[in-house]
Amino acid sequence: MSSGADLFVVCKNCGSEVSPYITECPYCGHRLRRRAPKIPRAGGSGRPPRRGLLARLSGRGGGGGAVAPEIGSRRAPRPVLAATIAARPYATIALVAASAIVWVLLRGGYVLADKFVIVGPLHGDWWKLFSSQIAYLNGWYAFFTLLVIAIFGWLLERRYGPIVVLALFLGAAVSAALVALAVYPLPVLSGGSAGALALLMAWAAPDVRAARAGHYYEGDLLGAGALAALMLAIPFVLPEAAWLLGGSNRLLVVLPQTSWLAGVTGGVLGLLVGLGLQSVAHGEA
Repeated sequence: MSSGADLFVVCKNCGSEVSPYITECPYCGHRLRRRAPKIPRAGGSGRPPRRGLLARLSGRGGGGGAVAPEIGSRRAPRPVLAATIAARPYATIALVAASAIVWVLLRGGYVLADKFVIVGPLHGDWWKLFSSQIAYLNGWYAFFTLLVIAIFGWLLERRYGPIVVLALFLGAAVSAALVALAVYPLPVLSGGSAGALALLMAWAAPDVRAARAGHYYEGDLLGAGALAALMLAIPFVLPEAAWLLGGSNRLLVVLPQTSWLAGVTGGVLGLLVGLGLQSVAHGEA
């Protein structure tokens, strides 16, 4: 497992040398153990080895002048590329930044909302399957949804990397839009409720499985459940908006700003993906 068991351990996911007194790898977020071992008290029999120059000269046994082989051969941590990228949540930052930019463009009147959001059939505007997830018309809706995306996107990116976060968010966007188009005669979809719930449920999936099996888990399922419930309630508390529909004959209609069905679709997709990722990770470990 390691070349110096009391000095460091090797992460099975990224191969980095990390402290034996932590539960998660600081480079890739991989779970190393459920609980951190107790640090021995100073003066006890299990005192950690000295790390200074005197310790290197005296060796582990306290005698001899040669450097201990396990200490002398220790190399600096070399995390893999995926672990280095995951140290910064670039995918999560990109999603939040794109939503903020579109919010400024919409509020400033530089672009029209009907170029981004889904209101009625697509009529060939296929890009709205993606753009509707980063377009917000209500400030409180935008703030709360982006907060959920930032928190759980970052946590999920630490665990699986940026590609999973982007793929899950965009996959939830397309799936939610297609479901809304298939169910509603006049679908309305704006904001990232589907993507936010997909990220939240994918992060919580391992803890949900552990809780159902009666095993120990470290995540805050109660807090995550409260945030998910608030996300699902947003479509019912947002004020309705006026939309202009039609081609040459424009029709003004009053409709909700987003669909609750989109959030449910994203949450279910995120839960399934999270369980699948956990199964793959356990199969490789």
